[in-house]
Amino acid sequence: MARILLLGGTSEASQMAQALAEAGAEATYSYAGRTERPMAQPLPTRVGGFGGADGMAEWIREHRISHVIDATHPFAARISRNAIAACAATGAELMALERAPWVAGAGDRWFHVPDIGSAVAALPDFPARVFLAIGRQNVAPFAARSQHFYLLRLVDDPLEPLPLPKAEAVIARGPFTVEGDIALLKKHRIDWVVAKNAGGSGARAKLDAARALGLPVVMIDRPALPPRPVMRCVAEVMDWLAHSTRLGV
Repeated sequence: MARILLLGGTSEASQMAQALAEAGAEATYSYAGRTERPMAQPLPTRVGGFGGADGMAEWIREHRISHVIDATHPFAARISRNAIAACAATGAELMALERAPWVAGAGDRWFHVPDIGSAVAALPDFPARVFLAIGRQNVAPFAARSQHFYLLRLVDDPLEPLPLPKAEAVIARGPFTVEGDIALLKKHRIDWVVAKNAGGSGARAKLDAARALGLPVVMIDRPALPPRPVMRCVAEVMDWLAHSTRLGV
């Protein structure tokens, strides 16, 4: 019988957890611990890091994990790299459940940048109102462009003051609608949108809203990862598990 470690924190991970639970798989869902109120899952759940690749490898050995499914956020590069190294060290089979990246279409005004620092530099010199749709972990560098007003949308109330001189936070959990995001951008008189290319449908609305309003988008590209197998949907991963030589679900 396979023993599965599901690295989660995304809507796809929740869908994967439901499918595993319905299949009667022996699996553990792992949250990184960055969300104050993580969604309840139909699987046994652990919260917190592993202590790097070596710590994850030790956890995999201790719990006799045969399969690891990495369904973390596309920008959670550290844990994805750790999963690659830990599986290589232990022989556990690895599969990434990764949503396809967004692609600009007709009417989009996207400026692609490789990282947060480049996104900061891409903003205009004159004061602007910026929707900073990148979560709370990477907002501090934008304080260097203190002439701007920043609107943040966060899952949890910030525990400390935002590290930006002129900022406001909206607390909300997706999925969001185009109509709702158009209203949000209009209400706050947003001029620019900064986003990570997370992909998926739940957070796409802000990009469609920006297109509808003719707003420029600074799009931060995904970090590069070592080669690993990737699937795009839960059904594909379940099929992979069903045909694995080790699995009996």
